[in-house]
Amino acid sequence: MVIKRNASPRVRHRDSPGKGAAAASPAPRHGLARVLSKLGLCSRTQAQEMIRAGRVRVDGRVVLDPEARTDLRSAGITVDGREVGDAEKIYVMLNKPRGYVTTASDERGRETVYTLLQNAQAAWLAPVGRLDKASEGLLLFSNDSTWAARLTDPATHIDKTYHVQIDALPGGALLQRLQTGVEDRGERLCAKSARELRRGDKNAWLEIVLDEGRNRQIRRLLAAVDIHVLRLVRVAIGPLALGDLAKGQSRALRAEEVASLR
Repeated sequence: MVIKRNASPRVRHRDSPGKGAAAASPAPRHGLARVLSKLGLCSRTQAQEMIRAGRVRVDGRVVLDPEARTDLRSAGITVDGREVGDAEKIYVMLNKPRGYVTTASDERGRETVYTLLQNAQAAWLAPVGRLDKASEGLLLFSNDSTWAARLTDPATHIDKTYHVQIDALPGGALLQRLQTGVEDRGERLCAKSARELRRGDKNAWLEIVLDEGRNRQIRRLLAAVDIHVLRLVRVAIGPLALGDLAKGQSRALRAEEVASLR
C-alpha cells in the first residue's frame, strides 16, 4: 500500500524574496507510526508493528523506526509494496450495549465493541472517547484523527447527555449538589446540569449533562453522595442524538451530522 499526499510543486527562486514575500510554512513532520494512523490506515500500535517488521518504505527506503520524522503532506509511503491513497474518512455511531469493552482486543477475553462493527467499511476505526463496560448508548468511531481530537479535547467543552437510573428518589438538594460538585481523588467533579426525568417507587431516572470528560465521572459523582447507578446511557453528544438506533447497531453519520460536531 502506498500513501501519497499531494504537495504543491517546489519552486526555487534565484533571487531572495522581497520584503513583502511571505515565507513558506514548513511541512508538518510527525513520527512515521503517527502519520500512518493520522492517514486512517491503522492504529498507531498496528503501524509500529508493521514498521518494525520492515513492511514500510518512505520514498522507496525501508524505515524501521516508528518515530522517524516524516513529512505528512508529501512523503511517499509504501506498505507491503502496494499503492493506496488516503483512506476515505468514515464516521460511525454505535448504540453500545452493556457488557462490551471499548477496546480493539481484551486480554481477559471480554467482548469488545469491535465485534459489533464488523460491517463498518473501513480498514481502521478508532473510538472517539469511551464508555465503560457497564455503560450503554452513543459511541462514535472514525479514522479521521483530526476530527476525533477536536471532539475529545477538553477545551471544546462539548456537551454529553446521559440518562441515569439511580437507586434513590432525588430531591432538589441532590440535583443542586450534583451541579455544585464534589471533591474525589483530588479532582473536582460536577455536572453542567441535572434534572429528574421520571421516578418509580424506589428509583428514578435523571438526565445529567457533562461538558468535560473524566474517568467514570458520573458514577464517581453519585457515589460521593451515597447513590448507586443502576443504568447509565449516553443519549447525545452535542447536537447528535442516539435517536431510535437499535441497541448493538451502528450507522454512518450523515455529512451534516459530521459538520455539526466540528
